[in-house]
Amino acid sequence: MELLDHLRREFVYDEWANREVLAGLKAADVAPAKPLQLLAHIVSAKRLWLERIRKQPQSLPVWPDCTLDECEAQIAELASLWREYFFELSPAGLSETVAYQNSKGEPWTSTVEDVLTHVLLHSAYHRGQIASQVRAGGNAPAYTDFIHAVRQGLIE
Repeated sequence: MELLDHLRREFVYDEWANREVLAGLKAADVAPAKPLQLLAHIVSAKRLWLERIRKQPQSLPVWPDCTLDECEAQIAELASLWREYFFELSPAGLSETVAYQNSKGEPWTSTVEDVLTHVLLHSAYHRGQIASQVRAGGNAPAYTDFIHAVRQGLIE
């Protein structure tokens, strides 16, 4: 499988996993504050990195204060925006560089491939934190294992 196709598939998984986390939080009587804050951060960061790649101004704070419904809307919109981006992206585009400032105002340059990999790992990291906090609260976290999604045919 070509790297670009692999990354596209990973972003499909990431979208599915974020929807699963959202559904789990929505199923709770009251969404715990910290898991909701982390989910809002995941979607905000996914938007931020796409805006950086596209050289667009940052539209959301890194740590936004969002409701579950706002997270749901963001997840749906981001899925469409990322699919559009991947449709336009060529394998050679993975080597292009992105110049940006991090949240501390420090200037950096990264390849598109590294940014895409970071977005995926960043989401997984924070989904793990959400799962840990949900479990510590006495609830079962969303089952977002990649292999589960593949075995169940939830992603291609």
